[in-house]
Amino acid sequence: MKIKTKLTLGVGVLLVLIVLLAIMGINQIMSLATATEQILEANYNSLDYSRNMLKTLDEIAVEKDALEKFERQLGAQESNITEIGEDELTESLRSHFDQLLTRTADTLLLKNIRKDLNDIMKINLAAIERKSIVAGKAADQAILWIPATGALCFIIAFILLFNLPSNIANPIQELTESIKQIASEKYSERVHFEGHNEFGELATSFNTMAKKLQEYNDSNLSKIMIEKKRIETLINNMHDPVIGLDESKTVIFANAEALKIIGVKDTEMLGKPAQDIAVTNDLMRLLIKDIMTGETPKETKVPLKIFANGKGKLFEKEVIPIRITPTGESDIIDIGDVIILRNVTSYKELDVAKTNFISTLSHEFKTPIAAIQMSVDLLRKEELGAVTPEQKELLDSIEDDSNRLLKITGEILNLSQVETGNIQLTIAATDPRTIVNNAVRMNKVMADQKNIRIDFDFPAHPLVIDADEDKTTWVLSNLLGNAIRYSYDQSSVLLSIMQDGNFVRFSVKDTGQGISPEYIGKVFDRYFRIPGTKKEGTGLGLSISKELIEAQGGHIGVESEYAAGSTFSFTLPLHPLKET
Repeated sequence: MKIKTKLTLGVGVLLVLIVLLAIMGINQIMSLATATEQILEANYNSLDYSRNMLKTLDEIAVEKDALEKFERQLGAQESNITEIGEDELTESLRSHFDQLLTRTADTLLLKNIRKDLNDIMKINLAAIERKSIVAGKAADQAILWIPATGALCFIIAFILLFNLPSNIANPIQELTESIKQIASEKYSERVHFEGHNEFGELATSFNTMAKKLQEYNDSNLSKIMIEKKRIETLINNMHDPVIGLDESKTVIFANAEALKIIGVKDTEMLGKPAQDIAVTNDLMRLLIKDIMTGETPKETKVPLKIFANGKGKLFEKEVIPIRITPTGESDIIDIGDVIILRNVTSYKELDVAKTNFISTLSHEFKTPIAAIQMSVDLLRKEELGAVTPEQKELLDSIEDDSNRLLKITGEILNLSQVETGNIQLTIAATDPRTIVNNAVRMNKVMADQKNIRIDFDFPAHPLVIDADEDKTTWVLSNLLGNAIRYSYDQSSVLLSIMQDGNFVRFSVKDTGQGISPEYIGKVFDRYFRIPGTKKEGTGLGLSISKELIEAQGGHIGVESEYAAGSTFSFTLPLHPLKET
């Protein structure tokens, strides 16, 4: 039987019995009320009238209106005749009373009247007794049927209470446990609900689903193996070396290119802990260094030069951490890393060719620019003739443009020298104050033109650094020139020196507009200029400064608050004899 049919039948029968119990109770109560009402309205009134008439007979001799009272009570009795024989007795009473009106002293008539009244009272008393018996029987039936019906309702409700919840809850609980087993990939789990109800159909559907899942899982093993072979083939045919590690840093795959540059066989690498391989292999140790130390993996900016098959090649390393969120969970777990070495040899060769071309072109530019400046200088001295004011303005414009071209050419030359590694650094013990004084002298004219005051903040004790004085002076002069250029007129620039551990920090703080947060990370990129700026520049000065400072073992950076100015600073190492 269907669960829905069981529920409908059980609850329906219980509802019918409750309705029947209510109807029966109402009917029995109405029967009792009707019987009681009949006794009160018919027989009790007749007794009351008869009793009042008997009382009035005793008052005939002393009260004048006694006969009128008797007449009224007799009239009421005549209109309340309800029992068999009561009509004849009432007519006899009327006949005797009519005779009494003319013979009030006739004792025989009074005796007959009293007899009629007693007979009427007897009839009504007998009727009351008979009706009471009927009412008692109705009450007995109500006492019998109402509890019986209530007991039947209780039995049915008791059966539903103990059987219905278990019939529904137990299969649901069993089904829930089976679903958990299926979720745990135990696809052999089955449920067994007997009967042809909804749970039986549910069990059949569930078992069919579990069977198909088991078949799918079994068939997926071959698909997974095919996909594994496909991925292995794809990795092995990649031209870039690729190495995969699991969460325990064990090598799970390495393509042919990776085995070639590392110089080991696949049997010596696959399935082996990476740290064990690194013990005897320098390249492997270099590749997994940041992974084993827990550093954040990132692309290497400086390419790795690796020799393979007698040739030196350049590679950029990238470590990709593999993190997943298991199905049904919220926490991310680490399941391994993939090391990719990108062969950038051809790109670096093109970059070198580009750098050489730019260097050659810049050298070639310097000669005609110098000739232009010499010609402008001769014209200014009026050795070739007088110069009109209009011509003088043109000469000023030509001189400004040639100076700008010469500056750009010089910056490009410096950049190309840094890129090719041909720039020569003369590292020696140097007084930071000398570098500061030289940089200030180089920018004094610009500062005076804008009425900008240069303030100093030097430590009380002297410091000595290891640096190339000329290159460092160029960097500080570039930073100071930018600070003056971007500061407002009649403001100030703070130039400070302070010891920072085993380094000395040079800082230049301006009072300009500052740098928007989205551009701070790009100011040291080549050719980058902040959008909207109207100041002249090539976008190479800061990039060259960064290369020069880092080549000397230092670091350069910037802090800026928009609309409140910027602070550019760089560090250089202390001279060993002066370390504190």
